Amino acid sequence: MFVFEWLNNQLLKMEWLSNLVTLIVKNLFGLDVNSRIGGSIHFFIYDVIKIFILLSVLIFLISYIQSFFPPERTKKILGRFNGIWANILGALLGTVTPFCSCSSIPLFIGFTSAGLPIGVTFSFLISSPLVDLASVILLASIFNWKIAIAYVVVGLILAVIGGSVISKLKLEKYVEAFVFNNKMIEVEQEDLTKKDRMIFAKNQVWDIIKKVWLYILIGVGIGAAIHNWIPENVITAVLGQDKWYSVLIATFVGVPMYADIFGTLPIAEALVLKGVGIGTALSFMMGVTALSLPSMIMLKKVVKTKLLGIFVGIVTIGIIIIGYVFNAFGYLLL
Repeated sequence: MFVFEWLNNQLLKMEWLSNLVTLIVKNLFGLDVNSRIGGSIHFFIYDVIKIFILLSVLIFLISYIQSFFPPERTKKILGRFNGIWANILGALLGTVTPFCSCSSIPLFIGFTSAGLPIGVTFSFLISSPLVDLASVILLASIFNWKIAIAYVVVGLILAVIGGSVISKLKLEKYVEAFVFNNKMIEVEQEDLTKKDRMIFAKNQVWDIIKKVWLYILIGVGIGAAIHNWIPENVITAVLGQDKWYSVLIATFVGVPMYADIFGTLPIAEALVLKGVGIGTALSFMMGVTALSLPSMIMLKKVVKTKLLGIFVGIVTIGIIIIGYVFNAFGYLLL
């Protein structure tokens, strides 16, 4: 147990990095980390470096594994299952795809055009940006493993239920016709060498970092401001755990925004440190990542308004319920 705790603190929470940044802030900038400016600089440098290190390592490992599962093979695996088991598998496969919601939509089109039920593809579409493995590890590094695991469980449940409801409603007629006519090209998957997979994983790291670096910097900057400059009583007056409407506000504020989950994690961290309920912070984070405005605009190109509205409604209600559940029982996880 001691060894696990030490590894968790040093490898995930990176206490060594926090101590190093403390020395840098003190000796290089001549500031006390307990002051507002010093604390903000420490929060920013420490979180940015930690997130980029963990993100790079995790995306590399996940992408290496993902190189064994190209879209054609993934489609064949999903095609072997029916009913709720297909939704569960679709949701689980979404967790090993390190994509934002916008990047997941081309795969959604490919899977649907390949003949997979739309409910399965929606389960994939919900889980992919919401509960990828990298975000789980980062959640554990910021909060703890109990919260990270609970987040994965409820995220997968939301993806499975959302996809299953859409399947039961028989909404295929609300998918644009060109999606079904745009058949995937079946190609023989070449056997990749270990070197090829390493190159693929490295390129994935670079591609994803290029997409999310700005959101990480913005998210950490907002988190530093919340943590060190906005008075706790101001935040709790609006989003305090005792406010019944805090989850609703956090969810609806998050939905129209666009940021990667890696950029919203520092904001969630700062909110919790200021006394905001864990469920409220996670609702904001889930709203931003699962229902970002750009991804909804892209999805509107391939589905009709009724299906889009049902999808947004199901996910929004699910996020709100998850937020209230975490606020009610989150103390058991902290």
